[in-house]
Amino acid sequence: MSHQRDDDSRFIVVPRRASDRLRRWAVLVGWPLSLLALWAWMAWRAEPALTDLRAEHGELLKVHAEARAELVTARQQVATLSRSEQISRAANLEVQETLAERDEEIAALRADVAFYERLVGATGQRRGLSVHAAEFQPEAGGSWRYTLTLTQNLNRGAISAGRLRFAVEGVAGGALKTVDWDTLRQADKAPGQAYSFRYFQKLEGSIVLPAGFTPQRVRVTLDGGGGPIDATLPWQGGAAP
Repeated sequence: MSHQRDDDSRFIVVPRRASDRLRRWAVLVGWPLSLLALWAWMAWRAEPALTDLRAEHGELLKVHAEARAELVTARQQVATLSRSEQISRAANLEVQETLAERDEEIAALRADVAFYERLVGATGQRRGLSVHAAEFQPEAGGSWRYTLTLTQNLNRGAISAGRLRFAVEGVAGGALKTVDWDTLRQADKAPGQAYSFRYFQKLEGSIVLPAGFTPQRVRVTLDGGGGPIDATLPWQGGAAP
């Protein structure tokens, strides 16, 4: 029992003083208050600068909005000008193409007028029904477009009428070959092309040449009232289609 009393005598009860409690409360309450007071003081000191920054920020937003509006307007103007330029360029190209076509038509008409004047003029050489020219141009699909010009000025005022046929002479497989009218027209007993004119006439149509055939000459037959007339002309045509 004496041993237990000796152990208990080592623990001493010390009462808590009021000053300790006050000091603890002062720390717990005073520290946040001091921080709040410091923040309020710093905010008060920074308020003029914040006001200026807010004003500058507003001005920057206004300038940005104006610049964005100007950029949108500029882009629209650029798009409009680009479209206008494209339209103008296309219109100019169309006008140039039209002028080129008109120039070609005028040149062809002038050539026809000169030819007609030589044919019917007082100084023109008198000739009966004949083939003045035979021209060929390739078409899409492998066919050829032909234009044959017939003339006569021997009997002025008289009408020359009849039918035209022609054959094409050339080379195929290293040998001479003649392609007749039926083969050219791709029809059995193909009728000749009718003509009827006073001074001259151009006859047009399409023919098909055999594959591997190289044309060299055109042999034309005119079947009129005065008996057939034959004429041989060199092949005049562009490159094969």
